[in-house]
Amino acid sequence: MTTISAADTAWMLIATAMVLVMTPALGFFYGGMVRAKNTLNTMMMSYVALAFVGIAWAIIGYSLAFSEGSGLIGGLHYGFLNSVRLEARGSIPHILFAAYQGTFAVITAALISGAIVERMRFGPYLTFITLWSIVVYAPIAHWVWGGGWLGKLGALDFAGGTVVHINAAAAALVVAVVLGSRKDYARQAIIPQNVPFTLLGAGLLWFGWFGFNGGSALGANPTAALAFANTMFAPMTTLVVWSLFDLTRTGKTTAIGAATAIVVGLVAITPAAGFVSPLSGIAIGGIAAIPSYFALLWRARTRLDDSLDVISAHGVGGIVGALLTGVLAERSWNGTADGALFGNLWQLVVQFAAVAATIVYSVVGTFVILKLVALVAPLRASPREEGIGLDVTQHGEEAYSRGEGAILVHADRG
Repeated sequence: MTTISAADTAWMLIATAMVLVMTPALGFFYGGMVRAKNTLNTMMMSYVALAFVGIAWAIIGYSLAFSEGSGLIGGLHYGFLNSVRLEARGSIPHILFAAYQGTFAVITAALISGAIVERMRFGPYLTFITLWSIVVYAPIAHWVWGGGWLGKLGALDFAGGTVVHINAAAAALVVAVVLGSRKDYARQAIIPQNVPFTLLGAGLLWFGWFGFNGGSALGANPTAALAFANTMFAPMTTLVVWSLFDLTRTGKTTAIGAATAIVVGLVAITPAAGFVSPLSGIAIGGIAAIPSYFALLWRARTRLDDSLDVISAHGVGGIVGALLTGVLAERSWNGTADGALFGNLWQLVVQFAAVAATIVYSVVGTFVILKLVALVAPLRASPREEGIGLDVTQHGEEAYSRGEGAILVHADRG
C-alpha cells in the first residue's frame, strides 16, 4: 500500500498554489499589451477561467482526463470528484493531485484568450472556454497523462508541451481565424498600454512555472530538482538569444520582446524539463528563440490577427520543445527514455506523432465548439463595441479613471 509522504505533500501544496497564481499573472502579461480601453476585459478573460474552467474540471474534466477508460477518453468514475478523497495517489493525497491538475486546465484555456482579445464578446467566451476545457483539453490530457494512447506509445511530455501549449496555440489559431481581425488591425498603430504590467506578468509567470514544471515530478525528489533547474536556465538562454536578435536587427532591446522571450523559453522547456540534462535545457532555450522570434515577425506582416502572439510563443515554442525532447532526452537523467541523440530515434517519431495528433484534434474540436456557440449568440463584438472598448461594453467599468471619468455608464444604455 502506497503511503502519503509529508514532504511530497508539502511541496505539491506549494506547487499547486504557484501554478494557480500563473493565471492572474497571465492576465497582467496580456493586459499590459492591449489598449487601455480593453485592459479589464483582457485581464478578466484570464481571471474568470479560474472559476468556470476550475468548476468544470471538478465536475467532469478531471474524470475524463484521469479516470480509467479507453485510450481516447477517461470514464465518469471521478465525476463530481466522486471517490477523490484523501487516499494516496502516488505519494500525495488524491484530492491534491486533482487540484494540481486542475490548475493546468485553467491556464491552458486562459492562454487562448491572447489571440482574440479586444474583439470577442464575454458571454460567448465564457461558454467557449468551459466547453473547450471538457471537450478538447480533458481528452488530450488523458491521451498523454491519464493512461491514453499517446502515453502508452511512449510520448514524453513532462509538464504540458503538447497538452497545454501546443493545444492552446492550435485552438488560438482557429479562434483568431473564425473571429477575424480587429477593426483597427493593420490600419492604425495598436500600442501596448502598460508595458510594466507585461514585465510583471512575465516575472510572475516565471515564478509560478517552477511549480508548473517542478511540481510535475509530483513530489520533492531529484526529478523535481532537475525540472526546477531547467526551468531556471532555459528562459535565461532564450532571453540572451532574443536580445541579441533585437540588437542586431534594430539596435534596441524591447521590454515586450524580453517578456515574450522569457515565456518562449519557459514554454520550450516545459515538455523536456524532467527528461533532459541542464546543458540540454540551455540548448533548448537558445534554439527555441530562433523560430519563435522569426515566426512573430512573419505573423506581423500577415492578416492573421493573433493579437498577443499565442501561436509564435506557445505554438512554435511548444513544438520545438516537444521535438527537442525527442532528441535530447537522456535515460541517465530521467530513468525513462533516451532521445535520438542518444541512440533512440523512435522517440523523435513518437514526439512527432504527439504533436500532430494534438494539433489536429485541437483544431477540429475548437472549430466545432465555436460553431455551436455561435448558433446561440454572436461571438464577435460589434464595431461600435470595439470602438468604445470592451471594458465598458462588456463589464461596465474602466481600468483607469481620468478626472471624473471618461465615460458615464448607464444601465439603460447599450
